[in-house]
Amino acid sequence: MRTQVAIIGAGPSGLLLGQLLHKAGIDNIVIERQTGEYVLGRIRAGILEQITTDLLREAGVGQRLDAEGTVHHSIELVFAGTRHAIDVHGLTGGSVVTAYGQTEMTRDLMEARSAANLPTIYEAANVEVLDYDSNNPRVRYQKDGQTHEIACDFIAGCDGFHGVCRASVPKGAITEFEKVYPFGWLGVLADVPPVSPHAIVYANSERGFALCSMRSLTRSRYYVQCPLDDKVEDWSDQRFWDELRLRLDPEMASRVITGPTIEKSIAPLRSFVAEPMRFGRMFLAGDAAHIVPPTGAKGLNLAASDVKYLSGAFIEYYRDKTSAGIDSYSERCLRRVWKAERFSWWLTTLMHRFPDTAGFGQKIQEAELDYVVNSEAMSRSLAENYVGLPLNFGER
Repeated sequence: MRTQVAIIGAGPSGLLLGQLLHKAGIDNIVIERQTGEYVLGRIRAGILEQITTDLLREAGVGQRLDAEGTVHHSIELVFAGTRHAIDVHGLTGGSVVTAYGQTEMTRDLMEARSAANLPTIYEAANVEVLDYDSNNPRVRYQKDGQTHEIACDFIAGCDGFHGVCRASVPKGAITEFEKVYPFGWLGVLADVPPVSPHAIVYANSERGFALCSMRSLTRSRYYVQCPLDDKVEDWSDQRFWDELRLRLDPEMASRVITGPTIEKSIAPLRSFVAEPMRFGRMFLAGDAAHIVPPTGAKGLNLAASDVKYLSGAFIEYYRDKTSAGIDSYSERCLRRVWKAERFSWWLTTLMHRFPDTAGFGQKIQEAELDYVVNSEAMSRSLAENYVGLPLNFGER
């Protein structure tokens, strides 16, 4: 087989890249090691920046997003037992974020790809990326007991943190930066109305961090900070709901509607960046190149901005016969990545209990939070980063 762009990974970044390339008339094949059902079963992010929602509309898959997504004009910070609203919409000149689950976004992209009869290879085993540092890259994989090979012009590594693409780069050609946080998030999904249907709630308390988010007006996503050695089975539904209420302000706690959880998991938090994001004719995008703690809701949105840069670079290459976008891809992505890493680290540091937070550390957090909510400049900085900086921010 031959194609112009071989995309490794059928998660949202790989499928979105494939859809944008298809709209531009660029042939592509998506190769995925899991089944489509497995990919759809992942419970992940659900808050989309303005740039991401605009990109989904550009890709022609924004209809259900527009019909079912819930727009958020503000976020709320809880500390010292009091809740404070940040008017994100007003402070950014009209930008918003939208609650729309990653599962739904993936489903929309899968259905669009299927409707267009675009080739997607699921359950591809032992995927290898070959000769990506030459003019003739190849992807080799096994399926149904047979070995197959795809010749291509470019390889897009959208295969996640544990994928084959970054792992195939020689150690000396890549630099990795990592910070591991000393706690995790216990997250639950429940078919109950969100406690705050038009805002995300971040809570800093002496018991630890809590987050109230949503997937829809009837499905909520809640988190509490927990020790890394906690086990899911240690947390009954009742224990979780009791703990969540204790970390919110009294008025909001009284409004929490509880119910059986349909998913419960504990996730560690880390910051990770791999530099560069281009190796010859192979390009990394999304979690293959960077991980952020979920505090700032940047993971999926960073993947979408990578895809925007990469799709634009490929379109320029085929349409305008220029490699300028390809040559600047890594630099442009990393400039944006590190700003998102900074914001996610800052918000994580501000809102969580660390081993040394008690006493002085807790008072410093509360003083900074008080400054954030009472300083228009600080509130605007939080709002601008939360909705997503412009794609050309900092470029000259």
